[in-house]
Amino acid sequence: MTGGRLATARRTRAILGSVAAALVAVGTVSGCSSESQVPSIGYAIDNLVTTYNANTTAGAASGALAAFGRTLTGLSYIGPQGSPVTDTDFGTATVVPGEALTVQYRLNPDGVYSDGTPTTCDDLVLAWVAKSGRYTRGSEDGAQRPLFDAASTAGYSDIERVECQPGAKDATVVFRPGRSFTAWSSLFSATELMPAHVAARAAGVDSVVTTLQAGDQQGLGRIADFWNTGWQLTPGQLDTSLFPSSGPYRISSYTEDDGLVLVANERWWGNKPATPRIVLWPKNFDIGSRIGDGAVHVVDIGAESVPAIDLGGFAAANIPSRSVEQLVLSTGGAFANPEARRALALCAPRNDLFDKLGHPGYENPRGLGSGVLNSRIVQQDTLIYLPVAASGTQYPGGDVAAAIGALGRAGVANPVVRIGYLAPDDRRARTVSAIADACKAAGINVEDASGPQFNPQDLRDGRVDAVLAGTASAPGSAGAAIDTDALSALRAGSGSNYGGFANPRYNDIVDQLTTDPSPDAQLNLSTEAENLLWSEMPSIPLFSEPRTIAFADGLGSAVPNPTKAGTGWNMDRWVLRR
Repeated sequence: MTGGRLATARRTRAILGSVAAALVAVGTVSGCSSESQVPSIGYAIDNLVTTYNANTTAGAASGALAAFGRTLTGLSYIGPQGSPVTDTDFGTATVVPGEALTVQYRLNPDGVYSDGTPTTCDDLVLAWVAKSGRYTRGSEDGAQRPLFDAASTAGYSDIERVECQPGAKDATVVFRPGRSFTAWSSLFSATELMPAHVAARAAGVDSVVTTLQAGDQQGLGRIADFWNTGWQLTPGQLDTSLFPSSGPYRISSYTEDDGLVLVANERWWGNKPATPRIVLWPKNFDIGSRIGDGAVHVVDIGAESVPAIDLGGFAAANIPSRSVEQLVLSTGGAFANPEARRALALCAPRNDLFDKLGHPGYENPRGLGSGVLNSRIVQQDTLIYLPVAASGTQYPGGDVAAAIGALGRAGVANPVVRIGYLAPDDRRARTVSAIADACKAAGINVEDASGPQFNPQDLRDGRVDAVLAGTASAPGSAGAAIDTDALSALRAGSGSNYGGFANPRYNDIVDQLTTDPSPDAQLNLSTEAENLLWSEMPSIPLFSEPRTIAFADGLGSAVPNPTKAGTGWNMDRWVLRR
């Protein structure tokens, strides 16, 4: 973690600490002997859970990471401050001295999946193979395409090799010379290590490692096909043998009536979960109604996304998150010319949007949520934010005359801009409406193209012209203190780069930022990158997304986590007493 980019402001830490204390206070006080523990806790999130695999392009945009952080554990997890925290229950990592970055991983000898299969270095190899981007196959147009549909290759593409004997508990990861990925401790983390033995079984091979060692391209292709789509989750259609757990909880069932049910994993080798049953209620389960009928006890959703939500009986707060609320733009069609994209940024009322929607219920003088967000890749609580974000101050919004001029230079008249997002979402609906009103006078016709099954893939497929979402186009909880996701989402070839932005210089900057931790490099390169992005305008940042996090009265040991891990990051410690 670099001092400039990732130094967290004390003010933000204090805010999150006080919010956490306020939210857990009721649960702490109420834990007296006269009350009995509730055996099941409901947890509502504002995203769809459609897959077990949070690493695919579709999975990264889903609620899988927020849902399965304590089902698929790894060598680290994202803590409440947004930084990776080592998880020694799964294993340990030790840097080995040498010219190239080399890390020795040792998995817990007691580690075993819920189906009885031990956790092994094969799981690390599968993660590397899938997310390295180096394994390809020919397509109909003659081009080579990645075998694995990974949302990001950041960090994993820097790994030269993973030394692993099939079935072993040890692995040595060797990075390419000169490619010492600064945030290496964030690799092989919770939800990134999928059960390799399931993929091997489905592909009809002995193991992922032996398939790779033998150079069996057909076998590797079958592994990739399963990794890409084999872990889909559909209510009412659940083959539990495909979803073994390496954490405190395992999937028990998933139905339209009862939600996604997680139960204690009997084979978990760490501390037993404090509550034996957690029920996840994704966005498409009518969160408002579930709260009303008492089925939900923990809420983690976008602030003001559910209108007239009744949180009586909850300790609730709105807090800024590490997710960048933004418009991700197409770089084709009417937006092929950067001037056309700039026109939308000029007329979109960024200042007004922050004032009305960007900080509901809180006033932060500095740090996260303190103002309009003028950077896509550096967060507001870092020491280098102000100089890096200076270019963004030129786009306060509402400049109709400048927008008309930009459209003229682009040679585009009266463009229609379809903005998509996962609905229903009242705050985002109001955002689109405000942009439509502000840009109408410039001849830009903004349409709300939201839907209950919306996916950012719709931008890549040309069904919308912009996506309104968080970091890396995620509809729900997103972001971390490490800016890898934000950087990668605009890098050419990245699965999460839905708008198709491609700039060789930006790619080079990203590669340097992720391997050079020096403060000077972080400041200078980040400034250059942000200046480039404001010029090319592949996205329009708005504000740090505000989140509503709420805990039912009587619930203890819950801590808000306004990052991509979500507040379910420590669900195995939750206790509800009534």
